[in-house]
Parts: sequence; C-alpha cells; structure tokens
Amino acid sequence: MPAILSIPEAVAQIKDGSTVMIGGFMTCGAPTGLIAELARRHVRDLTLITNDTGVQGDGVGMLISADAVTRVIASHIGTNPETGRRMIDGRIHVELVPQGTLAERIRCAGAGLGGVLTPTGVGTIVAQGKQELVVDGRTYLLETPLRADVALIKAWKGDRKGNLVYRRSARNFNPLMAMAADLVIAEVEEIVEVGVLDPDQVMTPGIFVDVMVRSVSRHD
Repeated sequence: MPAILSIPEAVAQIKDGSTVMIGGFMTCGAPTGLIAELARRHVRDLTLITNDTGVQGDGVGMLISADAVTRVIASHIGTNPETGRRMIDGRIHVELVPQGTLAERIRCAGAGLGGVLTPTGVGTIVAQGKQELVVDGRTYLLETPLRADVALIKAWKGDRKGNLVYRRSARNFNPLMAMAADLVIAEVEEIVEVGVLDPDQVMTPGIFVDVMVRSVSRHD
C-alpha cells in the first residue's frame, strides 16, 4: 500500500543528480503540483525523461527556468524557447527521440525487455551511434530501454491501495512511466476508499505506485 504524503514530503525524496520521468503532454496530464515543488526546492543536475519541456514558466518548463536540469530526453522542445536557449548555450544537453520511440523505450523498461527495433530514424541523425539490425531485408535501429530513479505522474482518481484511473487524453505517458522507475509518486485529484473504483477502469495497478499526494492548485 503506498504512502499518502504531502507534496513537500514526497518531493523531498528526490535528490540532486536524479533521473526523473515526468508524465503529461504539455500540461495535460502533467503533475504540476509536484513539478512546482521540485522547482521550488532548487534540486540540481536532473536528467528529465519527458514528452516535452512544457512552456516557459509552466509544466516541466518550471524546472527549466529554475536551472534544475542538465539533460533532457524528449520528443520535442519547441514550445519552450528557454530550453532551446539553454541547449544552444551548452547549459542543457538535449536528446530528441521520436515520440513513438520514446514511448516504446519507456515501455520496454517497464516490461523488462532489452529494447525495441524500429525503422524510425534509419538513415538520419537519429541513427548515429546506434546498432542497426536487418530483419527480413529491412533495416531497424535498436533503441534501448529508458528507466528512471523517480517517476512523477498525474492521475484523476486513485484508491488507498494506489490503483489509478486517468481522465481521457491526460492518460498519455503516465501509465508507461509508472512501470519504469524505482520510485513512483502519483499526484491524484481525488483519493477514494478501496472498492470505490470499478476494477475494469483501473489503468495503473497499485503495485507500481509508491507514494500518492493530493493534487492542489499551485495557488492554494
């Protein structure tokens, strides 16, 4: 059964130099309460695995502006000019990964697989330094799993055993990341008693969740 903590108590477990996965697509499905607290604590030298770096001053962008990040693994950074400036200045190293490949690399880590073969990126800069394999006459890249020390995810509802339900498109990367980190912290809009959730609606079983916090507005 996961611990139910305050946001500051949960975020205090994240140390300098950690690799952190953060769910969401822009701010949709992003654990903004956890992100804001992490930025406030001035944690440094983080590696972020995330779909994007949000926008300047919101979502993952709060961590970029707080100078907390030295490496980003993401599918795009174009919505946050600050990330681009820091990349050009050499303050942040950015590894761009095609979005589907990013999802599959995270899924592989959660499933205990050694990687995924994909034709995406063959013959482009994406292929540099990667192993290529030919299967039935077609060339594929071997993309290795992505795993993190901590995953920060966002759910709509969760029960006290950590079973989680996501709301529509806010689901995005959250279920995959919940399976691919050593410590999983879920920011949940509503925490309910065991038995309230329909088992058929549970998208992340509680066995993957270590800590839950109640989602609150950053202005509360």
